[in-house]
Amino acid sequence: MSADLFKHLFADSDERLLPLGALVNDGVKLLLDRSAGVFDAVGNVVDRFAEQIESMFLAVPSWVLMLLVVAVGTWRLKWRFGLFALASLLVIRLTGFWEQTMVTLALVFSATLLSLILGVPLGILCARSNRFNAVLRPLLDFMQTMPAFVYLIPAAMLFGLGRVPGILATVVFAMPPVVRLTALGIRQVNTEQVEAGQAFGCTSLQLLWKVQLPIALPTLMAGVNQTIMMALSMVIIASMVGAGGLGNDVLSSIQRLDIGLGFESGLSVVLLAIILDRLTESFGSRRLEG
Repeated sequence: MSADLFKHLFADSDERLLPLGALVNDGVKLLLDRSAGVFDAVGNVVDRFAEQIESMFLAVPSWVLMLLVVAVGTWRLKWRFGLFALASLLVIRLTGFWEQTMVTLALVFSATLLSLILGVPLGILCARSNRFNAVLRPLLDFMQTMPAFVYLIPAAMLFGLGRVPGILATVVFAMPPVVRLTALGIRQVNTEQVEAGQAFGCTSLQLLWKVQLPIALPTLMAGVNQTIMMALSMVIIASMVGAGGLGNDVLSSIQRLDIGLGFESGLSVVLLAIILDRLTESFGSRRLEG
Protein backbone atom coordinates (compact mmCIF):
# COMPACT_ATOMS: atom_id res chain seq x y z
CA MET A 1 0.00 0.00 0.00
CA SER A 2 1.46 3.36 -1.02
CA ALA A 3 2.02 6.14 1.49
CA ASP A 4 -0.46 8.43 -0.32
CA LEU A 5 -3.23 5.85 -0.16
CA PHE A 6 -2.49 5.24 3.52
CA LYS A 7 -2.80 8.97 4.21
CA HIS A 8 -6.11 9.16 2.32
CA LEU A 9 -7.57 6.25 4.29
CA PHE A 10 -6.97 7.86 7.65
CA ALA A 11 -7.39 11.53 6.73
CA ASP A 12 -10.53 13.46 7.68
CA SER A 13 -11.75 13.88 4.13
CA ASP A 14 -14.97 13.23 2.17
CA GLU A 15 -13.05 12.27 -0.98
CA ARG A 16 -14.34 9.02 -2.46
CA LEU A 17 -11.58 6.48 -2.98
CA LEU A 18 -14.01 3.68 -3.91
CA PRO A 19 -16.66 5.01 -6.35
CA LEU A 20 -19.19 2.18 -5.93
CA GLY A 21 -22.09 4.43 -6.90
CA ALA A 22 -20.49 5.33 -10.23
CA LEU A 23 -19.81 1.66 -10.93
CA VAL A 24 -23.44 0.74 -10.22
CA ASN A 25 -24.70 3.57 -12.46
CA ASP A 26 -22.42 2.42 -15.28
CA GLY A 27 -23.63 -1.16 -14.83
CA VAL A 28 -27.30 -0.19 -15.04
CA LYS A 29 -26.66 1.95 -18.12
CA LEU A 30 -24.82 -0.96 -19.73
CA LEU A 31 -27.77 -3.23 -19.05
CA LEU A 32 -30.12 -0.70 -20.61
CA ASP A 33 -27.96 -0.36 -23.70
CA ARG A 34 -27.46 -4.08 -24.29
CA SER A 35 -30.61 -5.71 -22.92
CA ALA A 36 -33.40 -3.16 -23.31
CA GLY A 37 -35.47 -5.65 -25.32
CA VAL A 38 -35.20 -8.28 -22.61
CA PHE A 39 -36.38 -5.84 -19.93
CA ASP A 40 -39.25 -4.72 -22.15
CA ALA A 41 -40.33 -8.34 -22.66
CA VAL A 42 -40.13 -9.13 -18.94
CA GLY A 43 -42.00 -5.93 -18.14
CA ASN A 44 -44.79 -6.80 -20.59
CA VAL A 45 -45.23 -10.28 -19.11
CA VAL A 46 -45.34 -8.98 -15.54
CA ASP A 47 -47.70 -6.16 -16.53
CA ARG A 48 -50.16 -8.52 -18.24
CA PHE A 49 -49.99 -10.94 -15.32
CA ALA A 50 -50.68 -8.18 -12.79
CA GLU A 51 -53.38 -6.64 -14.99
CA GLN A 52 -55.30 -9.94 -15.11
CA ILE A 53 -55.16 -10.32 -11.34
CA GLU A 54 -56.22 -6.71 -10.79
CA SER A 55 -59.13 -7.10 -13.23
CA MET A 56 -60.22 -10.23 -11.38
CA PHE A 57 -60.30 -8.49 -8.00
CA LEU A 58 -62.07 -5.42 -9.38
CA ALA A 59 -64.65 -7.54 -11.22
CA VAL A 60 -65.80 -9.32 -8.05
CA PRO A 61 -68.67 -7.42 -6.37
CA SER A 62 -67.68 -6.06 -2.98
CA TRP A 63 -70.40 -7.99 -1.13
CA VAL A 64 -69.26 -11.29 -2.69
CA LEU A 65 -65.67 -10.74 -1.56
CA MET A 66 -66.85 -9.69 1.89
CA LEU A 67 -68.88 -12.89 2.28
CA LEU A 68 -65.94 -14.98 1.05
CA VAL A 69 -63.48 -13.39 3.50
CA VAL A 70 -65.95 -13.67 6.38
CA ALA A 71 -66.63 -17.33 5.56
CA VAL A 72 -62.94 -18.25 5.37
CA GLY A 73 -62.16 -16.20 8.48
CA THR A 74 -64.94 -17.88 10.45
CA TRP A 75 -63.83 -21.31 9.26
CA ARG A 76 -60.18 -20.76 10.16
CA LEU A 77 -60.41 -18.44 13.19
CA LYS A 78 -63.97 -18.74 14.55
CA TRP A 79 -66.82 -16.25 14.50
CA ARG A 80 -65.04 -13.39 16.32
CA PHE A 81 -62.52 -12.95 13.53
CA GLY A 82 -65.28 -13.31 10.93
CA LEU A 83 -67.11 -10.45 12.61
CA PHE A 84 -63.91 -8.37 12.74
CA ALA A 85 -63.23 -9.05 9.04
CA LEU A 86 -66.77 -7.98 8.12
CA ALA A 87 -66.50 -4.76 10.15
CA SER A 88 -63.07 -4.00 8.64
CA LEU A 89 -64.22 -4.50 5.07
CA LEU A 90 -67.33 -2.40 5.71
CA VAL A 91 -65.13 0.43 7.01
CA ILE A 92 -62.99 0.25 3.87
CA ARG A 93 -66.10 0.19 1.67
CA LEU A 94 -67.90 3.04 3.45
CA THR A 95 -64.85 5.33 3.51
CA GLY A 96 -64.57 5.01 -0.28
CA PHE A 97 -61.27 3.12 -0.48
CA TRP A 98 -62.58 -0.19 -1.79
CA GLU A 99 -61.22 0.13 -5.33
CA GLN A 100 -57.79 1.32 -4.13
CA THR A 101 -57.72 -1.56 -1.63
CA MET A 102 -58.46 -4.07 -4.39
CA VAL A 103 -55.64 -2.61 -6.51
CA THR A 104 -53.29 -2.89 -3.53
CA LEU A 105 -54.45 -6.45 -2.87
CA ALA A 106 -53.81 -7.32 -6.52
CA LEU A 107 -50.29 -5.88 -6.33
CA VAL A 108 -49.57 -7.84 -3.16
CA PHE A 109 -51.02 -11.01 -4.67
CA SER A 110 -48.98 -10.62 -7.87
CA ALA A 111 -45.73 -9.92 -6.01
CA THR A 112 -46.34 -12.77 -3.56
CA LEU A 113 -47.01 -15.29 -6.34
CA LEU A 114 -43.82 -14.27 -8.15
CA SER A 115 -41.88 -14.42 -4.87
CA LEU A 116 -43.16 -17.96 -4.23
CA ILE A 117 -42.45 -19.11 -7.77
CA LEU A 118 -38.85 -17.94 -7.41
CA GLY A 119 -38.34 -18.38 -3.67
CA VAL A 120 -39.61 -21.91 -2.97
CA PRO A 121 -37.28 -23.60 -5.51
CA LEU A 122 -34.36 -21.54 -4.18
CA GLY A 123 -35.25 -22.60 -0.64
CA ILE A 124 -35.32 -26.26 -1.71
CA LEU A 125 -31.88 -25.88 -3.30
CA CYS A 126 -30.57 -24.20 -0.13
CA ALA A 127 -31.87 -27.11 1.96
CA ARG A 128 -30.23 -29.69 -0.29
CA SER A 129 -26.89 -27.99 -0.91
CA ASN A 130 -24.81 -26.42 1.83
CA ARG A 131 -22.57 -24.83 -0.79
CA PHE A 132 -25.51 -23.19 -2.58
CA ASN A 133 -26.87 -22.03 0.79
CA ALA A 134 -23.51 -20.47 1.69
CA VAL A 135 -23.47 -18.55 -1.60
CA LEU A 136 -27.11 -17.40 -1.47
CA ARG A 137 -27.28 -16.46 2.21
CA PRO A 138 -25.23 -13.22 1.94
CA LEU A 139 -27.34 -12.19 -1.06
CA LEU A 140 -30.53 -12.75 0.96
CA ASP A 141 -29.06 -10.67 3.80
CA PHE A 142 -28.36 -7.90 1.31
CA MET A 143 -31.87 -8.08 -0.18
CA GLN A 144 -33.55 -8.03 3.22
CA THR A 145 -31.55 -5.22 4.83
CA MET A 146 -31.16 -2.78 1.94
CA PRO A 147 -33.56 0.18 2.46
CA ALA A 148 -36.75 -0.46 0.52
CA PHE A 149 -36.64 2.89 -1.28
CA VAL A 150 -33.34 1.97 -2.94
CA TYR A 151 -34.91 -0.86 -4.95
CA LEU A 152 -37.24 1.58 -6.70
CA ILE A 153 -34.37 3.44 -8.39
CA PRO A 154 -32.95 0.65 -10.60
CA ALA A 155 -36.44 -0.82 -11.08
CA ALA A 156 -37.73 2.50 -12.45
CA MET A 157 -34.64 2.93 -14.64
CA LEU A 158 -34.94 -0.57 -16.14
CA PHE A 159 -38.73 -0.85 -16.45
CA GLY A 160 -40.03 2.75 -16.43
CA LEU A 161 -42.79 4.01 -14.17
CA GLY A 162 -45.94 2.11 -13.24
CA ARG A 163 -46.83 -1.10 -11.47
CA VAL A 164 -44.12 -3.25 -13.12
CA PRO A 165 -41.14 -1.66 -11.30
CA GLY A 166 -43.24 -1.59 -8.13
CA ILE A 167 -44.01 -5.31 -8.34
CA LEU A 168 -40.45 -6.34 -9.23
CA ALA A 169 -38.93 -4.19 -6.49
CA THR A 170 -41.45 -5.76 -4.11
CA VAL A 171 -40.41 -9.26 -5.20
CA VAL A 172 -36.76 -8.51 -4.46
CA PHE A 173 -37.64 -7.05 -1.06
CA ALA A 174 -40.20 -9.69 -0.01
CA MET A 175 -38.68 -12.93 -1.34
CA PRO A 176 -35.98 -13.67 1.32
CA PRO A 177 -38.35 -14.90 4.09
CA VAL A 178 -39.89 -17.62 1.93
CA VAL A 179 -36.44 -18.77 0.75
CA ARG A 180 -35.09 -18.93 4.30
CA LEU A 181 -38.12 -20.59 5.88
CA THR A 182 -38.55 -23.11 3.05
CA ALA A 183 -34.94 -24.20 3.55
CA LEU A 184 -35.37 -24.23 7.34
CA GLY A 185 -38.55 -26.31 7.18
CA ILE A 186 -37.01 -28.96 4.91
CA ARG A 187 -33.83 -29.13 6.99
CA GLN A 188 -35.92 -29.67 10.15
CA VAL A 189 -37.69 -32.74 8.75
CA ASN A 190 -36.78 -35.73 10.91
CA THR A 191 -34.14 -37.93 9.27
CA GLU A 192 -36.10 -41.02 10.34
CA GLN A 193 -39.08 -39.85 8.27
CA VAL A 194 -36.82 -39.26 5.29
CA GLU A 195 -35.25 -42.69 5.69
CA ALA A 196 -38.72 -44.27 5.94
CA GLY A 197 -39.66 -42.65 2.64
CA GLN A 198 -36.47 -43.91 1.03
CA ALA A 199 -37.13 -47.39 2.40
CA PHE A 200 -40.51 -47.40 0.65
CA GLY A 201 -38.73 -46.66 -2.63
CA CYS A 202 -39.44 -42.92 -2.99
CA THR A 203 -37.43 -41.14 -5.64
CA SER A 204 -35.79 -37.83 -4.75
CA LEU A 205 -38.73 -35.91 -6.23
CA GLN A 206 -41.34 -38.10 -4.54
CA LEU A 207 -39.52 -37.71 -1.24
CA LEU A 208 -39.69 -33.94 -1.63
CA TRP A 209 -43.38 -33.75 -2.56
CA LYS A 210 -44.78 -36.53 -0.35
CA VAL A 211 -42.58 -36.32 2.75
CA GLN A 212 -40.47 -33.18 3.14
CA LEU A 213 -42.80 -30.43 1.87
CA PRO A 214 -45.95 -31.68 3.69
CA ILE A 215 -44.03 -31.91 6.98
CA ALA A 216 -42.35 -28.55 6.38
CA LEU A 217 -45.66 -26.88 5.44
CA PRO A 218 -46.17 -24.97 8.75
CA THR A 219 -42.73 -23.39 8.45
CA LEU A 220 -43.25 -22.72 4.75
CA MET A 221 -46.57 -21.02 5.51
CA ALA A 222 -44.80 -18.82 8.04
CA GLY A 223 -42.54 -17.77 5.15
CA VAL A 224 -45.58 -17.04 3.00
CA ASN A 225 -47.05 -14.96 5.82
CA GLN A 226 -43.89 -12.90 6.18
CA THR A 227 -43.60 -12.46 2.41
CA ILE A 228 -47.16 -11.14 2.21
CA MET A 229 -46.55 -8.68 5.05
CA MET A 230 -43.32 -7.41 3.50
CA ALA A 231 -44.98 -7.19 0.08
CA LEU A 232 -47.82 -5.10 1.52
CA SER A 233 -45.39 -2.67 3.14
CA MET A 234 -43.38 -2.40 -0.07
CA VAL A 235 -46.29 -1.83 -2.48
CA ILE A 236 -47.29 1.20 -0.40
CA ILE A 237 -43.78 2.61 -0.86
CA ALA A 238 -43.92 1.65 -4.55
CA SER A 239 -46.54 4.36 -5.09
CA MET A 240 -43.52 6.65 -5.54
CA VAL A 241 -42.97 5.06 -8.97
CA GLY A 242 -46.66 4.97 -9.89
CA ALA A 243 -47.62 1.47 -8.71
CA GLY A 244 -51.09 2.69 -7.67
CA GLY A 245 -53.44 1.52 -4.96
CA LEU A 246 -53.64 2.83 -1.41
CA GLY A 247 -50.04 3.99 -1.64
CA ASN A 248 -51.16 6.80 -3.95
CA ASP A 249 -53.52 8.09 -1.27
CA VAL A 250 -50.86 7.81 1.44
CA LEU A 251 -48.37 9.68 -0.76
CA SER A 252 -50.97 12.30 -1.66
CA SER A 253 -51.80 12.88 2.00
CA ILE A 254 -48.11 13.50 2.72
CA GLN A 255 -47.73 15.93 -0.19
CA ARG A 256 -50.88 17.83 0.79
CA LEU A 257 -50.42 17.50 4.58
CA ASP A 258 -53.94 16.06 4.67
CA ILE A 259 -54.18 14.28 8.02
CA GLY A 260 -57.71 12.98 7.38
CA LEU A 261 -56.79 11.36 4.05
CA GLY A 262 -53.66 9.91 5.58
CA PHE A 263 -55.61 8.41 8.48
CA GLU A 264 -58.31 6.90 6.26
CA SER A 265 -55.91 5.41 3.70
CA GLY A 266 -53.54 4.26 6.44
CA LEU A 267 -56.42 2.62 8.31
CA SER A 268 -57.37 0.70 5.16
CA VAL A 269 -53.78 -0.57 4.89
CA VAL A 270 -53.77 -1.64 8.54
CA LEU A 271 -57.11 -3.47 8.31
CA LEU A 272 -56.05 -5.25 5.11
CA ALA A 273 -52.73 -6.23 6.74
CA ILE A 274 -54.46 -7.67 9.83
CA ILE A 275 -56.87 -9.75 7.73
CA LEU A 276 -54.09 -11.13 5.48
CA ASP A 277 -51.79 -11.78 8.44
CA ARG A 278 -54.34 -13.69 10.51
CA LEU A 279 -55.66 -15.77 7.63
CA THR A 280 -52.26 -16.86 6.29
CA GLU A 281 -50.98 -17.50 9.81
CA SER A 282 -53.96 -19.74 10.54
CA PHE A 283 -53.16 -22.12 7.69
CA GLY A 284 -49.74 -22.83 9.14
CA SER A 285 -50.71 -22.96 12.83
CA ARG A 286 -53.79 -25.14 12.33
CA ARG A 287 -51.75 -27.57 10.30
CA LEU A 288 -49.13 -27.63 13.05
CA GLU A 289 -51.72 -28.28 15.72
CA GLY A 290 -53.30 -31.08 13.70
